[in-house]
Amino acid sequence: MSFQAYLDNIEKKTGQTPRQLIERAQERGFAGPAVKANDVIAWLKEDYDLGRGHAMALVHVLRNGATISSRHVGSTGSHRDESDTLWLDGIATRPAAG
Repeated sequence: MSFQAYLDNIEKKTGQTPRQLIERAQERGFAGPAVKANDVIAWLKEDYDLGRGHAMALVHVLRNGATISSRHVGSTGSHRDESDTLWLDGIATRPAAG
């Protein structure tokens, strides 16, 4: 599943955009390169019943921002994406693919 698909599924499961969840995470002190994955995983499981895969996608964004490695763009790998920039503002507002 692509990183973007994980983020889209998080929105569908929680009713919150990735950006809204990032803001909630930052309020809890979960941000930056040193964020502890296990802390985020536990929080998302407890508050939103999200699994590890979804949590790790959000951990990636908390640590690295909305950019992913270009090696995933156009690849056939498990985390393939259309762009090296993830859309964080919700499914309904994402521009149509060119």
